[in-house]
Amino acid sequence: MKNRYITAIICAAALVSCGQTQEKTTQKENYYETMTVSLSDRTLTTGYSAAISGVQTVEIRPQVSGMITDILIEEGENVQKGQVLFVIDQTPYKAAYEIAVANVKSAEASLSTARLILQSNKDLYAQDVVSEFDLMTAQNNLTEAEARLALCKAEEVNASNNLSYTEVRSPVNGVASMIPYRVGALVNSNITQPLVTVSDDSRVYAYFSMAENQMLDMVKQYGSLDNAIRQMPQVELIMSNGDRYEHTGKINAISGTISESTGSVSIRAVFNNRNHLLRNGGSGTIIIPTTLNGCMVIPQSATYELQDRIFVYKVVDGKASSTEIHIAPQNNGVEYIVTDGLEVGDVIVAEGAGLIKEGTPIKSKEDKE
Repeated sequence: MKNRYITAIICAAALVSCGQTQEKTTQKENYYETMTVSLSDRTLTTGYSAAISGVQTVEIRPQVSGMITDILIEEGENVQKGQVLFVIDQTPYKAAYEIAVANVKSAEASLSTARLILQSNKDLYAQDVVSEFDLMTAQNNLTEAEARLALCKAEEVNASNNLSYTEVRSPVNGVASMIPYRVGALVNSNITQPLVTVSDDSRVYAYFSMAENQMLDMVKQYGSLDNAIRQMPQVELIMSNGDRYEHTGKINAISGTISESTGSVSIRAVFNNRNHLLRNGGSGTIIIPTTLNGCMVIPQSATYELQDRIFVYKVVDGKASSTEIHIAPQNNGVEYIVTDGLEVGDVIVAEGAGLIKEGTPIKSKEDKE
């Protein structure tokens, strides 16, 4: 009997001890990180994949047919506007030019003769030596000689141009691409690949796309696309290696139409590239900052999602009360900007919202400390 009594006491003590332990554990688990909602300023950034292009990229093709006799540049070399890049066999074009020059001289001589004959016929007609028919024939011969001279001069210009086209020059300043042809290759104006591509990359364009709803938000923010172009802040470029480009850029063009296939708007930003670090055909990420003043900012860890809706737990009378909120479309990956559902001064659970149930007693960790 005595042993049973002792056993009962021990069990009761164990139950009391377990109850105290459980109470302590529950009490410990009921302490949560909380925060009071207030207004603050944030600068949020949004990234867009971009394709980089020189401000002017020209595919250089021959305007005459022939064999390449000389290549005067190196691949990847900086070239100047007007610089000779390739020479195409000039022999047939020099001959054609010389023939054209000779034809002009012959036509000039024929024209001079026709003028003399006409003047002579005029004098003889005045003396009734030749008929009116002879006079008109001389006049027509003069007109024909003038036309022939004009034709020969046009052919001379054409031959001169063709001869000049045998020296293929760069129309812009820029950097030469790789060259797919070598000396001895036969080329013409219909070649598949250009002789070379020259890209003016002293400045570069970064082309990227923005979803229609984002574009509409931007128009709403600035009032119009023109205002957006003028007032949008400087943008940054993250290069393909992950480094931030040293110069900021400026958005200077927004497409006036929306792509039917993608539902997006094309946008262009321009960057200074005097060091030629960025190259035509490259890629990167455009970073657009958005500054928001006087907004409600909460950590994303304070939220949980249910059926595509976002909720937080407000602390009301010491207990968790689920509240739906609406957020701005932009965020920095760590915080949300709350547009509706909370008011300044509300206390919310700042961490572990997904582990809490409705009505859970909430005690702030600050009170514990």
